[in-house]
Amino acid sequence: MSIWERIAALLSDGAQTLSNWLRTGEPEEEVAFTIGVIALGAKMAKADGVVSQAEVAAFKQVFTVRDEELANVARVFNLAKQDVAGYDAYARRLARLFRDKPEVLETVLDGLFHISKADNVVHPAELDYLHSVAEIFGMTEECFARVKARHFVGDLNPYMVLGIGPDASNEEIKNWYRKLVREIHPDKLVANGMPEEAVDLAGKTLATINAAYDEIARERKL
Repeated sequence: MSIWERIAALLSDGAQTLSNWLRTGEPEEEVAFTIGVIALGAKMAKADGVVSQAEVAAFKQVFTVRDEELANVARVFNLAKQDVAGYDAYARRLARLFRDKPEVLETVLDGLFHISKADNVVHPAELDYLHSVAEIFGMTEECFARVKARHFVGDLNPYMVLGIGPDASNEEIKNWYRKLVREIHPDKLVANGMPEEAVDLAGKTLATINAAYDEIARERKL
């Protein structure tokens, strides 16, 4: 049974809304991860008051949804849009569930940034939303700035993407880069039992980190 079929089954009785899911016992981690990101993604798309087709399409790209699964995904996405529970309730639920796995929460934020920039404009309300989610997740300002830098390609600053200052030594940069790779590597998420969708997101993030390091390495002849 696919992750989407398992989520559809969890919500199949009609009375089991996403709000109820927030109050009931913990489902397995990968189901909880996916429901939480769907809900935050849907509310992210509404943060500027309009859910554009580009944002919906970006959501599908983030999760690489197969055609046969679209109906199950759409149901959860629409429930989240209509749900009276605020985004903060979902963010707190994920923060509790993955408090010992900050790399998973960083992956969630990466996915939300991807949705926010889908229409080529990151509205100030969307940026406020993302910052608030990061705070609920317990992220530092430095971590939030690093994730944000990955998604503004036109103004890409490789040092900001890595989250390290340009005055750092070559050795400090190498060590920091290796630390980031260990934290965000898809294999680590696989070991943590995360679904394929989370692993795909981590792969995209890792590619951006690698590109930033490669630019610095060329500049410094590392």
